[in-house]
Amino acid sequence: MDYKNKPEGYYDNVRMEMLKYLPKNANRILDIGCGNGAFAEIIKTNNNAEVWGIEYMNEHGVEAQKKLDKVFIGRCEDFIEDLPNNYFDTIYFNDVLEHLADPYEVLSIIKEKLSAGGVVISSIPNIRFYKALRKIVVNKDWKYEDHGVMDKTHLRFFTKKSIRRMYEELGYTVVKHEGINKSKSIKPYLFYALTFFTQLDMQYVQFATVAKVS
Repeated sequence: MDYKNKPEGYYDNVRMEMLKYLPKNANRILDIGCGNGAFAEIIKTNNNAEVWGIEYMNEHGVEAQKKLDKVFIGRCEDFIEDLPNNYFDTIYFNDVLEHLADPYEVLSIIKEKLSAGGVVISSIPNIRFYKALRKIVVNKDWKYEDHGVMDKTHLRFFTKKSIRRMYEELGYTVVKHEGINKSKSIKPYLFYALTFFTQLDMQYVQFATVAKVS
């Protein structure tokens, strides 16, 4: 997969909108897909926490190792089973699960790594985002791009409904599930009106989910 030719800043993106989902009492945190550790470093400082990371790209993983307590470099599937059980208060997947061949298997295994009351927090792109859906329905095309909802490195595609179903079928209880990075465009509003505002999920680029083991 072409993970090298990403836009500048892709691996040091600080997802500020995802910070609000972090429990204030989380002391041991795992950031899967941590990039160069910029986001996880903020978490470490804010919560005075022990923070681990897993990063696929070697160059950025090495940078993360300078900032975090422990960082594994490579595919997350290669390290998850070796992580300590009942250890992490919070495990982040910020735009990671859609890149995995089997996100269901990863989420299933990762449950054992959560401490009592621990949560998984994810951000997952919305294939029903109006720009992506317009290309499919109106333009009759499925065109991959270098980044975004139609990123060429995405192996899985999700909607608001399918994200919730994935978690629940794996034995999680969804605590919070909401759209993030809402489009500022007024273009979708005519469609919303025509459908009696039943399609509002189309205005969100991603959905943020907080889930705990049932």
